[in-house]
Amino acid sequence: MPDQTKINTQMTAFEWMLIVALSVIWGGAFFFVEVALAELPPFTVVLGRVGLAAIFLHIIIVLTGHRMPWGWEPWKAFFIMGVLNNLIPFSLIVWGQTYLASGVASIFNATTPFFAVVLAHFLTRDEKMTTNRMMGTLLGIGGVCVIVGPGVFAGMDSQLLAQFAIMGAAISYSFAGIYGRRFSGAPPLVTATGQVTASTVVLAPVALYIDQPWHLMPVGWETWGAIFGIA
Repeated sequence: MPDQTKINTQMTAFEWMLIVALSVIWGGAFFFVEVALAELPPFTVVLGRVGLAAIFLHIIIVLTGHRMPWGWEPWKAFFIMGVLNNLIPFSLIVWGQTYLASGVASIFNATTPFFAVVLAHFLTRDEKMTTNRMMGTLLGIGGVCVIVGPGVFAGMDSQLLAQFAIMGAAISYSFAGIYGRRFSGAPPLVTATGQVTASTVVLAPVALYIDQPWHLMPVGWETWGAIFGIA
């Protein structure tokens, strides 16, 4: 058992490369959101993000020979995961970015691992909080602050609600990370497709009713490019 634990906690060079790639993609999303918000309201941006992602992923599902599951139980899990990992955090982040710069939003979103460590300690049996985990999380948050620079915090006292919105998104991501453990045996592509599809179904009537995006057209190519980028 100790040897197996050691093997499971060692990361390969490929896995490190995946994490670096993920950080670039995830960090870039804040920039794309800021571009899209110049012409579109928050719910429309989020709907474009999950809706286009759902279309792309369903095409990839067909091309790769995967199949989406049927039945209430898997789709109930997809809807819960979609709400926790897409609908709530995307909406809060995009709304928060109507008041905060993308750099500030990325810093507050970097608190996700901190909340994940704390929540996992109380909600799981095998991911208890350790000094190393907590120190690593705090160092990571500090690293994001250093990279972005202190200038982004200028005048942010008046934007307290937006800051709490981004941290609320981080908390939602943390719950999603814990809930997502139940998908450990499923192909990641299927899980991702299911949750963005569920998010689209839930968000579409809300965005169409509140934003009425058909009144916002046409939009510039920069906005379309940003939507495709975050999708």
